[in-house]
Amino acid sequence: MTTTSTSPWKPNIITSRDARFATVVAFFAWVFAVYDFVLFGTLLPEIAKEFDWSPAWSTAINTWVSVGTFLVAVALGVVVDRIGRRRGMMLTLAGTVVASAATAFTFNPAYLIGVRSIAGLGYSEQAINATYLNEIYDVTEDRRIRRNRGFLYSIVQGGWPVGVLLSAALVAVFLPVVGWRGSFLIATFPAILLILMRVRMKETPQFQIQDRIRKLTRSGHSAEAYELAEKYNIQIKADRIPLIEVVTEGRLKNTLFLSLAFFFNWFGTLVFSILGTTFLTESKGVTFDNALIILILSNLVGFAGYLFHGWIGDRWSRRNLIAIAWILAGASFAAMTMLAHSTGVVLACMSVGLFFQVGAYSALLYFIADSFDTRTRATGTAFVNSLGQIGAVAAGILVTSMLSAGVDITLVGLIVGAGGTVLSGILMMGCRADRSNASISKSAHP
Repeated sequence: MTTTSTSPWKPNIITSRDARFATVVAFFAWVFAVYDFVLFGTLLPEIAKEFDWSPAWSTAINTWVSVGTFLVAVALGVVVDRIGRRRGMMLTLAGTVVASAATAFTFNPAYLIGVRSIAGLGYSEQAINATYLNEIYDVTEDRRIRRNRGFLYSIVQGGWPVGVLLSAALVAVFLPVVGWRGSFLIATFPAILLILMRVRMKETPQFQIQDRIRKLTRSGHSAEAYELAEKYNIQIKADRIPLIEVVTEGRLKNTLFLSLAFFFNWFGTLVFSILGTTFLTESKGVTFDNALIILILSNLVGFAGYLFHGWIGDRWSRRNLIAIAWILAGASFAAMTMLAHSTGVVLACMSVGLFFQVGAYSALLYFIADSFDTRTRATGTAFVNSLGQIGAVAAGILVTSMLSAGVDITLVGLIVGAGGTVLSGILMMGCRADRSNASISKSAHP
């Protein structure tokens, strides 16, 4: 006689070790996604030199790359809310590998635009990281992680300045040896290793519960689905188009202001980070090598900004913190464009600007993920995150048009870069109030 065991279904239990492992892998995954993403902007002057492109033509190409990146990033969020956070994060790394390797074989602008659009998967790393870690930190057994979840995420998000730093440093070392094509190939190897490491990560219990309810409902087991939903205090809703759901049921105002803030903040990111070497060499007259040094040193300060904003965000309003930080960043960028004439002053202004502008993203991405429920968290976070690329497109069009019309690049930096950063801080004040630590939902706790 044989017996069968029908143990009740249970979602994953997230231990302290699970949360720490996920944090480490997410950090390095973001570092190398940023390395590839920023490498394109850093090496754009070198690519342009080989193909004899003008500065206006280079920014036009970057604009079309941003369009492709946006489309890929939006689509990924919808996919991740269906296939899961863990698989989604493996997909983002795969995009980094493909984009880096393919860029090394660039032979014309159309090809370059196509392969760099795939980098939208790597760009979405931060949105999917925020989605995954927001859910993991909320249900881990470790109370210290739950209490300091914003600071821990700031370490992960700090992969941006580290990735920028790594990009600039490796370009300085390897560009004379392997050229710009070899620099892109180098980025593929660590990303492949990280894909293998992510196989060990657990899916979030929140997604597992929502996914099981969806499958039970579709297979006709409605009673079981409602029983599971009641157990975890989840409301069963009819499936709707995810991008519509993120702007309904009281989410419209918050999603709108988040999107606009992200949109305009990328004006500053495009001018001072993605096209940082171009701006510094053309506007401030520094050499390409000195521009790399300025980017390296200022991004070291930017990493400290991530930790600062993540720590403060666990103790104060993330919304207010981000707003104030971006206004201060815009003021510093404005001072750099109009008042800084020596390399030292340029470095100081760039460092302060990145401390507040880039550093605030450690609070921003967690704030965005907190703004949506499990059903739409990846879609909503990826959508808002992707608006950065539309901001880059709009900024790229403005920069290209102004440069083509003969406007001095210094004035372009002031209006587009510094002005956009200040406006983004003002728009943040239109977002919803923060969800406090004490009010973290326990509805999805297994």
